Amino acid sequence: MIKTITRRSFMASSALLTVRAALPFPQAPATAGAIDPLLTENLVAAYRILAQQGVLDGFGHVSARHSRAPNRFIMSRSLAPELVTARDLVEFDLDGNAVDAKGRALYSERFIHAEIYRGRSDVQAVVHNHAQSLIPFGVTTVPLRPMYHMASFIGNGVPVFDIQKSFGMTDMLVSDSAKGRALAQVLGDRTCVLMRGHGVAVVGPTIQHAVGRSVYLEINARVQIQAMALGGSVTYLDPQEAQKMMDAGENRGYERPWELWKAKAMGK
Repeated sequence: MIKTITRRSFMASSALLTVRAALPFPQAPATAGAIDPLLTENLVAAYRILAQQGVLDGFGHVSARHSRAPNRFIMSRSLAPELVTARDLVEFDLDGNAVDAKGRALYSERFIHAEIYRGRSDVQAVVHNHAQSLIPFGVTTVPLRPMYHMASFIGNGVPVFDIQKSFGMTDMLVSDSAKGRALAQVLGDRTCVLMRGHGVAVVGPTIQHAVGRSVYLEINARVQIQAMALGGSVTYLDPQEAQKMMDAGENRGYERPWELWKAKAMGK
């Protein structure tokens, strides 16, 4: 059957095409300027350190807030962490838009980083990983608690973000701003948030803090599982003990292990 095109439908279609043609194409955000060379060096090192420490494997990512603009952050293109170089770093705005992706694939979960930076002015670096030892604490009623002084940043516990509660059945990925915002709200003012059936997001006032916390959070999870397997009661750090560690400078900003990790990761 041949459909008859009336003058009215033709005019309506033409008008719609005219409106669409007049709409501006989405513009990539302008750059906030050159990235500080030391920030670039440390961010590349962070990817490699976390891979070497077994926190990241072929998946996961690290970001840092831009040194020139608080509404921008830097992270790698979609790439296995241990392969990241300075050439792979991309600048993003807080909507997850790349300044210049150069046609390269991007991490779909960059919105974790974007929304945490949007909601937390104190955060300068974010790590997202899938460390195996952390998964049980996101899918059971057993809370992740600080076992020893290196995990004092856990404080009185780690919240759990369950994507299903807010978004129903999904592919478990935080792949848009709404999901990133929901995760950031559960994180609140804490240092980390577990993601049910997925992994964890860890934040810090520096790249060194975010990396150090990620390493020792994973170790703490393993130690807690081992202690619980022994049976009997477990003595965790008291929240006041943890706070005193934080007040004392939280392991001096991880400067000692960072120096070692970075030298090994960068082959120096």
